[in-house]
Amino acid sequence: MTAPLTTLDPEVEDVVDLDKPWKVLVWDDPINLMSYVAFVFRKLFGFSEEKADRLMMQVHTEGKAVVASGPQEKAEMDVFRLHEHGLWATMEKDS
Repeated sequence: MTAPLTTLDPEVEDVVDLDKPWKVLVWDDPINLMSYVAFVFRKLFGFSEEKADRLMMQVHTEGKAVVASGPQEKAEMDVFRLHEHGLWATMEKDS
């Protein structure tokens, strides 16, 4: 006769909230021209020239800007694509 298996209940910290989206942030860097950053925003996200310029200026003046949000997989792909274009991008869980 074998003993029954017991399972542990997950800790509260281990529960992942799948409803909260991820934010994609682009950070200021000393390499890329502002016009290039705005171009990349228009190319990758389909932003209007006005929105791309506004986000580029936010990156330049505040050091970072949120350029996209959504599920984790989409955010990972957006960060990857931004890296391919030479921009410094990260993602974080939206609070």
